Amino acid sequence: MKVHPVTSNVLSPANGSVCRKKKLRRLPHIFAKVLELPFHSDSDVSIHETSDSLRFVIPTDDVGDNIRAHIVEIYPGVTKIVIRADNVFDSSLDLDLWRFRLPATTLPELASARFSDGELVVTVPKGEEEDDGDIVRAGGFVLVQ
Repeated sequence: MKVHPVTSNVLSPANGSVCRKKKLRRLPHIFAKVLELPFHSDSDVSIHETSDSLRFVIPTDDVGDNIRAHIVEIYPGVTKIVIRADNVFDSSLDLDLWRFRLPATTLPELASARFSDGELVVTVPKGEEEDDGDIVRAGGFVLVQ
């Protein structure tokens, strides 16, 4: 058996196939805005889109009075709306949750959640997009950037 020694030019930085550093890019499966509900992914959720908002309606038992929409910035530019309620199962360790990719024109900072008539209603306002891609206002609210 012959063993050939490694020549120094194979490991040199001039050789393009070795020691090439790749830039990390944003992964395509990470979306900029996501809504996460404290229900399993196969739950029946109705989505109603209007010109000024997205409304998510989930028929459920009483979830309590303390319902909140939390905004979590996972990474700069990546925002997740997490709905928390008192009487809903602890979803902190569950990976099989109901998620929805929100359009770029939505304003997660203004999201709201309420329980009425046996339904959990989550409303996410939408803004208006200008020609340069900036979202400037939502309904009667003005978002200062």
